Amino acid sequence: MINYESLYEQNHKITELSNILTTLIQDRSICDTETCCKLFYEYMGLVDDHIHNVDSNLYTPLLRASSSEANNVANNFMSGSQEIKRIMNRYTKKWCNKKDHGLSIGAKHDEFLAQTDDMFDMILTRVQNEMEHLYPMVRKVSDG
Repeated sequence: MINYESLYEQNHKITELSNILTTLIQDRSICDTETCCKLFYEYMGLVDDHIHNVDSNLYTPLLRASSSEANNVANNFMSGSQEIKRIMNRYTKKWCNKKDHGLSIGAKHDEFLAQTDDMFDMILTRVQNEMEHLYPMVRKVSDG
């Protein structure tokens, strides 16, 4: 059984953390604080868990449906998941120091801000699309 309430809660938490982090990381001196890094790693873990949850639970009903529209939605979201994972992995290698759960920004704060904003925007767009397109389509094929 798909727990939509849990998915919506995850989407809300991802949105909330991205908004908080966007504000915090504007100040370079805050980026290296334990609190900011803890929130940042919480965000990255939550996004990873959410994508895994969606990938594991929502595509099968769409792919089994006889509707080409449902199949296309599943395929589009699956390819989007792969792209997000690829971008997050590249981002993590560049900016994250997993050993001490810190960030490796150095003198490249402006570049870090730009890439972080791009990643947050991509993930927020994904969250919005899930709520507007993916969840309703899964409900439609599951109920119909």
